Amino acid sequence: MEKREIDLAVSCYGKVKDVKYDAVILPWGATEPHNLHLPYLTDCILPHDIAVDAATLALERSGVRCMVMPPVPFGAHNPGQRELPFCIHTRYATQQAILEDIVASLYAQGMRKLIIVSGHGGNNFKGMIRDLAFSYPDFLIIATDWFSLVPTKGYFEAEIDDHAGEQETSVMMHYHPELVNLNEAGDGDSKPFAISSLNEKVGWAPRHWDKATVDSGVGNPKKASAEKGERYVKPIIEKLAKLFTEVGQGELY
Repeated sequence: MEKREIDLAVSCYGKVKDVKYDAVILPWGATEPHNLHLPYLTDCILPHDIAVDAATLALERSGVRCMVMPPVPFGAHNPGQRELPFCIHTRYATQQAILEDIVASLYAQGMRKLIIVSGHGGNNFKGMIRDLAFSYPDFLIIATDWFSLVPTKGYFEAEIDDHAGEQETSVMMHYHPELVNLNEAGDGDSKPFAISSLNEKVGWAPRHWDKATVDSGVGNPKKASAEKGERYVKPIIEKLAKLFTEVGQGELY
């Protein structure tokens, strides 16, 4: 199998024009600072690379063929993030318009199954998918977050690990050690809400990033390692490969 058959970022028309695809995978990230040591596009790079590994596994095990699209780099952010250099906040209305255009294009090409693999906690596609289900009743859209598929307990040591911490840093070190400058990382110190009910998730409000963080990270990445990242991402790839296979082979009901 050639990677160009399942990864559109490196593919070409000659490789795909005569191939039947069972599902399309859309990594969706954001453009934002990740502490001081990770790339702005961390939330794009990781879901893409994980999706390619999962698509490879699904094809090898079951023959289900998925095409992994290039990641969408536009995510929604909190107050206090948009003011940081080169952080690009995208409204949900804008994200919905992008998703609608992608779905319309794929639909015209005969595709009927799309799985969004999100790498950014600020993204939420449920409402968008519900709306599109009325416009495209025979087009299945599923959304998942790679970072929430497997609990971090037992894999990492940090008690707080929410953004650019030990989890994300370790997985990035596994895939792209050349993009991680761990010696430049901040401690990821963060400040909780003064309202305890918000910390206990009784209610929700967006965190003001300039008040909640010091270096834009939440969680100390200093104990991250490529070995931890490889161990952690393996069951995630397994779960996604199973999802890709089941969606590619079957119907929703």
